[in-house]
Amino acid sequence: MTYNLLRAAGALTSTFHAKATTATLRAHLVHIPARIARSARRITLHLPHNWPWQHAWTHLFDTVHGPPPA
Repeated sequence: MTYNLLRAAGALTSTFHAKATTATLRAHLVHIPARIARSARRITLHLPHNWPWQHAWTHLFDTVHGPPPA
């Protein structure tokens, strides 16, 4: 099941991650160097500014947690 979920996540992020191995997907998309902050009952995830896979990860997050289609 984990393999299938990583394959789906890789396909949603970019063409590079769609062809990547499971270890690469874990290193780029699962092990995130981020800081979690809580304020006013909201959780904020602070990603590093120079993280090379920030665009791919935010694209995956927005795709999965985006608003439902009308």
